[in-house]
Amino acid sequence: MGTRIGYAAGAFDLFHVGHLNLLRHAKQHCDVLIAGVVSDEMLRQVKGIEAVIPTAERAEIVRHISFVDDVYVETAPAKMDAWRDVHFTHFFKGDDWRGTEKGQRLEREFADVGVEVVYFPYTAHTSSTALRRALDALTAGSAPTMATAL
Repeated sequence: MGTRIGYAAGAFDLFHVGHLNLLRHAKQHCDVLIAGVVSDEMLRQVKGIEAVIPTAERAEIVRHISFVDDVYVETAPAKMDAWRDVHFTHFFKGDDWRGTEKGQRLEREFADVGVEVVYFPYTAHTSSTALRRALDALTAGSAPTMATAL
């Protein structure tokens, strides 16, 4: 059996325990774990959102997590592009993708090149979307700005 190279991709913006859980579980299932950090440009293009933390800083944060062996910054929307550059053998994703059209398409594409897709439990009680909503609510309300706080 060869080296199991794992790949776990995400924005990793507003880093939270769900991100940590994905990376921790992924490392338990491979010899080398590469974390794919989706670039600011790809977040805009694919999800229509602005990152709170810039790409380089997110990559630096993720690079220093003990489970992560290397970081790859994704600059193209297709995960097959990442595979061509990284040549991972296992792709890790939250189980919120299991059974979805996107998840099934990913499974088919990766099966063609021998990559196994492994799903882990999605951390439902926290997400970047929920954190983003909470920040938006705070900034829309009467939360002080830096100028008024000084």
